Amino acid sequence: MLKRMHDVNEIIERLKLSEEIEKISREIETKVLSILDFKDFFDILLVEIKAKFKLPYIWISLMDGSEISTLIQSFDTSKYFESQLTIIEREKFLKLVGTTSEPVMINDNLRPYYSLFPPISSYFIKSLAIAPISLDGIVIGSLNQADFSRTRYQPGKDTRLLEQLAIKVSICLSNVTAHEKLKSLGFHDPLTGLLNRRVMDNILEREFKRDQRYANDLSVIFLDLDNFKRINANYGKDIGDNLLKYVAEKIMGMSRNSDIVGRYAGNEFVIILPETKAKNALNLINRLQSYFKNKPLRIKNTSIPVSISAGVASTEDRRIKSPATLLKRADEMLDLAQSTKKTESTQEIEQNSMPKVIRFPVAKKDSD
Repeated sequence: MLKRMHDVNEIIERLKLSEEIEKISREIETKVLSILDFKDFFDILLVEIKAKFKLPYIWISLMDGSEISTLIQSFDTSKYFESQLTIIEREKFLKLVGTTSEPVMINDNLRPYYSLFPPISSYFIKSLAIAPISLDGIVIGSLNQADFSRTRYQPGKDTRLLEQLAIKVSICLSNVTAHEKLKSLGFHDPLTGLLNRRVMDNILEREFKRDQRYANDLSVIFLDLDNFKRINANYGKDIGDNLLKYVAEKIMGMSRNSDIVGRYAGNEFVIILPETKAKNALNLINRLQSYFKNKPLRIKNTSIPVSISAGVASTEDRRIKSPATLLKRADEMLDLAQSTKKTESTQEIEQNSMPKVIRFPVAKKDSD
């Protein structure tokens, strides 16, 4: 009899807890449903869940290469969210969590899960709940909750409420992602995916002001594809588009994370290099030139040669007083490089000599 009463009381307490958790989940969902940007969404979401459920630790893990992780890294986020986000290799995540929506609870041997952790004192965590979150039905990461208590997230406990919370987070996340993708279209060139000219101008102005404030070096590369009109005429516009995408991809791949790469117009690209001297900008150009010389674009049985010209300008030149002047000077150096290349090419044909190294002009510093 006593045992039956105890079981009944336990069921009643569990129902009360379920109702309370469901109420809290609805409050969180209502609060975040109207948010349409990543920064506010994650900041409010994490703070609300942490406060409502009295959690010591909560954070998000996302698989590297997923659509949402790529989008998030292209937008401004808060320092709080950056400290509560981990990007993990897809294979490693799937090995730990799997592809189902069922949450995982661990309270022993947490070391294999450290790769999911953000930069926190992981040795304080005694139990962990990993609730997969999805986008368009595909698992892209997890909402992670952790506690000092070993019994809070004990394997074998009912995970349905955690799963419901993760589903609601996924629905809200889908709304935010759709809005951010639309916003991203206004920032990026639709063909190459690089930043567009309007955004590049804004970024250059910001970086120039920062350079002036902290007396750092700022360099700009203006880059152009040689003979692009001829390639379009000989091979067709589709090949020309593929060539632009190929060059854009390689520029991004060979640039640093701190560099800003954009498609300026037509077959022109601009690279903004914060805290970079002109000579280091030239090194990047030389690497790109060498790469494209040895790696033409190959489409089926067709090999399309890639040749680039570029000009470099830097705030080391004390005559440069504005971002517009810096960009204009890089453009002038590009014109000079192209003119030099044409002259030397004509001389090579006339003299039937070996090809010469094309040097990229740099805006010189004025004398002190």
